[in-house]
Amino acid sequence: MPRIKRHLNNMSHLFLPLSVLVVLIIINLIKGADYFKITMVNGAFYGNIPNILFGASELVILSIGMTLVTAASRGQDISIGEIGAITSAIFVQYVLRAGGDVTIWTVLVGFLISCVAGLFIGAFNGTLVSFFKVQPMVATLILFLGGRSIAFIIDGKVSPILANEISNRIGTVIPGVPIQTPIILTAVFIAVFAVVLKTTNLRLYVEAVGINPSAARLNGIDPKKIIFLTFLLMGVCSAVAGFIAVNKAGRHDSVNLLKFIMMDAILAVALGGNSLGGGKFSITGSIIGAYTIEVLNRTLLRLEVNPEAIKAFKAVFIIILMVMASPVVSVFAGKVLDKAKMIVARYSVRQTDGLNKAAVSITDTTGKKEE
Repeated sequence: MPRIKRHLNNMSHLFLPLSVLVVLIIINLIKGADYFKITMVNGAFYGNIPNILFGASELVILSIGMTLVTAASRGQDISIGEIGAITSAIFVQYVLRAGGDVTIWTVLVGFLISCVAGLFIGAFNGTLVSFFKVQPMVATLILFLGGRSIAFIIDGKVSPILANEISNRIGTVIPGVPIQTPIILTAVFIAVFAVVLKTTNLRLYVEAVGINPSAARLNGIDPKKIIFLTFLLMGVCSAVAGFIAVNKAGRHDSVNLLKFIMMDAILAVALGGNSLGGGKFSITGSIIGAYTIEVLNRTLLRLEVNPEAIKAFKAVFIIILMVMASPVVSVFAGKVLDKAKMIVARYSVRQTDGLNKAAVSITDTTGKKEE
């Protein structure tokens, strides 16, 4: 029992994202009972669930990186969309230089080059934050403002098209595989990250630095290196997300690719039960938060909300969530829960006393009859 109770306490942070997800699913089921219907089109699965998994691919990957940055640096990287735009522009230019002879190796090398570019950009942000003590949001504001201009210059001031078969397969489906490729890539990325967290001390070091950098330093952990490392990983996550996004689109739009996605990534982290002030984190919570945001977006569209008004609806939704997750509400809910437990306990005691008295009465009556 103690082990089960401890496990439930560890899972308590998932209550908010899961409850919101359930509410959104119920709304969709009321709108149409065929919400979970999945069909096979040209050998691939299509439907609301596959579309959600497909649409949230980039956000899930970025929310993982944002979780680590937030936990270690106690701040957020607001340049992730711009990093994705720059790295994907580099990838596109490399592929286009191959001309009509694009192979899987061309795409793979281009992807690796874009990841290396993401590492360098992450190193730039990480250096400002960890070594020069610049606030994360201020440090990443530099690329947030200038990143898309850099991507536009790399593109040659045009919007290049990826007209090769391999990029098309990466952005859609591989013949003979029923699951869309971005979903598979996201699952592989999550699995790799899970293995890294399981087999290394990364989680321990990040949480230690986020909770108390001074105490971490006394225990032999260098906070600067850990924060720097999280920004490196954020750069790689941005490069992977940019790679998936550009192959989905089939062209590179430096202005709109992953635009403002950092807001959804930050929301996914908060919705997943993670503190934006750093410390302990839950990758699982952030992933569920990312999928919940995608479900919210599609639910609003399904309810025929004007696309221009969706941001306003999301703003109201965020306010409600943040209030629900605030310490004030948590303390109040805890007090209400404690009172409810006391009432139940008193009622149980009364019931037990009543049963005991009844048992004694029956015993006495039986004894008198025997006499």
